[in-house]
Amino acid sequence: MNMSERTDDRPSWDEYFLNIAEVVSSRSTCPRRSVGAVLVRDRQILSTGYNGAPRGLPHCSEEGCLMQDGHCVRASHAEMNAIAQAALHGVRVEGATVYTTDKPCLICSKLLINAGIEKIVFTSDYPDPIADEMICEAGIEVVQIEK
Repeated sequence: MNMSERTDDRPSWDEYFLNIAEVVSSRSTCPRRSVGAVLVRDRQILSTGYNGAPRGLPHCSEEGCLMQDGHCVRASHAEMNAIAQAALHGVRVEGATVYTTDKPCLICSKLLINAGIEKIVFTSDYPDPIADEMICEAGIEVVQIEK
């Protein structure tokens, strides 16, 4: 049986980890977008991340967003922070799945490819055709689950 299929009233594994990503997103400190990411391998959480300023620096919620070309550049993205958190604690993420509330942007997609992520599961679309092309070329499985 596919691990994404429901067998009873419980959520599928994909829904379960996406629900956790949603809770992680509640820690976001950028008011423009709340994003959460969970790195998982063998149904075990390896790391989590949400969008917010780099460690020790002021957050958007404290200083306001730092805007450049229509994007807040003060906050690091959730996927970046999940990978950084894993690296900080010596956790290998190769072969993992990332569950994220929003489809990864181009920069996060490149980081996920380089980190060896094998699957991306997300809820909200973030249109970025170049990111889509790179993810496809890298052979990463992509699944959107609408809530």
